Amino acid sequence: MSAAVVLAAVLGGGVIFIARRIFFRRKTLKVLTYPVGAMQGKTVIVTGANCGIGKATAAELLKLQARVIMACRDRQGAEEAAQDIKNQAGPDQGEIVVKHLDLASLQSVHSFCEEVIRDEPRIDVLINNAGLYQCPYSKTAEGFEMQLGVNHLGHFLLTHLLLDLLMKSAPSRIIVVSSKLYKYGNINFEDLNSEQNYNKSFCYSQSKLANLLFTHELARRLDGTGVTVNALTPGIVRTRLGRHVHIPLLIKPLFLLVSWLFFKSPLEGAQTPLYLACSPEVEGVSGKCFANCEEEKLLSKATDDHAAKLLWDISERMVALKK
Repeated sequence: MSAAVVLAAVLGGGVIFIARRIFFRRKTLKVLTYPVGAMQGKTVIVTGANCGIGKATAAELLKLQARVIMACRDRQGAEEAAQDIKNQAGPDQGEIVVKHLDLASLQSVHSFCEEVIRDEPRIDVLINNAGLYQCPYSKTAEGFEMQLGVNHLGHFLLTHLLLDLLMKSAPSRIIVVSSKLYKYGNINFEDLNSEQNYNKSFCYSQSKLANLLFTHELARRLDGTGVTVNALTPGIVRTRLGRHVHIPLLIKPLFLLVSWLFFKSPLEGAQTPLYLACSPEVEGVSGKCFANCEEEKLLSKATDDHAAKLLWDISERMVALKK
């Protein structure tokens, strides 16, 4: 038996063992059903809706007769995804609109919001779904570390600029997609932009913790406005999010097998954002985090009032909302 085969078997067995013992203990998540027309007359914005959880969420919302705005960086890919979604949605579907949004450019965020405010009389749900995962070191148009810039700062500005319209449309909902990997991060206020050191895993976890602190502080500020904001952790889902992660060639077939056996499908991953967007059970609920359509208990660092306020103030300055 060749050394390559032995190595593949050992490493593959290790991957499956670790997968079973650590990552993939999850109960089967039922696909929720809602009444036909449950979202009729409602406008929903989904960022990163051209693939993965975002696309699955947009597809289900269209079936529920929502007006879905797909906010995507890759316009051509979004148009193709929109056509695919429409083809599968059936005859009694809502309306789908594709708009360009590059969260790595604050100018693009401003342009997108100006267009939405001009064209849309209301926004009922904003789903901040788009994200990057462990990408090589790079910077946004304004010079921010890319994962912090897209996952946190771009959505921070987007939400802020759409708040007036969301409040006019109340009761309305904001949904923030975070990750359980927030547990391995902290907010490095001394080097928030990772200029002194870049660790792609830490920076992802930091950005996902920032999502939760943003949700915590925003809920406090929106109290009494009729606008709720909740976060969610979708679990491990078969999407393109991990495209920057290098997997050795010998392991890739085994990894793909493990992913099909144990990872959630995009539709399963979309159940919690759909629940937060559609369900009457969470009407008026705000400042919480959900997993598998149930409230999730967070570590104290994700609900720290001081850290949330400090991050908010710094983020305002970084996106030029405050000098």
